[in-house]
Amino acid sequence: MSSLNLDDFTDLIERPDGGIRRDAEARRERQIVPPGSLGRLDELGEWLAAAQAAVPVRPVEQPRVVLFAGDHGVAELGVSARPAGSAAESVREVLEGGRPVSVLARRLGVPVRIVDMALDCDPEALPGDVVRHRVRRGSGRIDIEDALTAEEAEAAFRAGVAVADEEADSGTDLVVLGDVSVGGTTAAGVLVGALCGVDASVVTGRGGLAIDDLAWMRKCAAIRDALRRARPVLGDQLQLLATVGGADLAAMTGFLLQCAVRKLPVVLDGVVTAACALVGQRIAFRAPDWWLAAHDSGEPGQAKALDRMALEPLLTHGVTVGEATGGLLALPLIQAAAALAAELPENPKTSETSEPPTATEGLTSTEEPTATEGQAGAVGAEN
Repeated sequence: MSSLNLDDFTDLIERPDGGIRRDAEARRERQIVPPGSLGRLDELGEWLAAAQAAVPVRPVEQPRVVLFAGDHGVAELGVSARPAGSAAESVREVLEGGRPVSVLARRLGVPVRIVDMALDCDPEALPGDVVRHRVRRGSGRIDIEDALTAEEAEAAFRAGVAVADEEADSGTDLVVLGDVSVGGTTAAGVLVGALCGVDASVVTGRGGLAIDDLAWMRKCAAIRDALRRARPVLGDQLQLLATVGGADLAAMTGFLLQCAVRKLPVVLDGVVTAACALVGQRIAFRAPDWWLAAHDSGEPGQAKALDRMALEPLLTHGVTVGEATGGLLALPLIQAAAALAAELPENPKTSETSEPPTATEGLTSTEEPTATEGQAGAVGAEN
């Protein structure tokens, strides 16, 4: 019998501090640039302050990219533009610095961590710190079989929790979350379709490396068949991940929830992370308050998931490559919001009007103001 109780996350996860957020909003109103004139940067700065429980907000100095990797058996159906079982090649390219996420991370000075959960390759082919959490070699073909056994799903979920704890303990102050997978967007489409109660065609996208119409039809059929298998287990989120998810998706879900427990903000990249976040929301409804949606990738499943969680993407650049690339593009915007919230000076006039009341201002409503007090009121109104 499993000792993992997902209901515990509902009790453990608190929302970011609302009182701190109100303090951040009040500070913003006193700053020299009028509130609202910085657009969503105001909202971002206030969100960060609440997440950090700090006013003024602290700079984001130790961000980390975390990528969960895995191959999905459903890729055998030709639902991806990349060959089935080839995710390990992308992992090696990331490690060697040749992928977009590698270039951006290098430019921004952000370390990248890859966690192999179910790559279809020999463990010896990759560094030990990458493969140490692996649950199995490849996930099952979800249109006809379970992605994982119940034991594997729990092990993957717990691995994600452990990685979140490692990041929080190491001083990471913001995570950019992504995936490296082949067939992962198909599994993500199934999770979103099942949790949102929509048909396969509504959540079937073209994937990171765009597929043609025939491949799209194969992908849609695979999601349709997997949805039939998913609906009977909607009430058990861990079983749902075992049935139609995969080891990487189960780990990401555990990671997201434990980050919320540890009050570690997470930036979501594409449709795969959004699907895992949607599962996480079903487990603990307050968890999405700790997550940001980096960008709109154009994947219909991502749009459905983000809408259900009321998360609005920061950017709309049409980036579909995955691997946290879109998330890293949003990072400078988040860091800029923190800097502006903390460093913009306050308006001297606003500071004067926020001084404590004088003795004459403490009159009760039954006392009539003197002429001097009336004039002071008029001056205050002009200011």
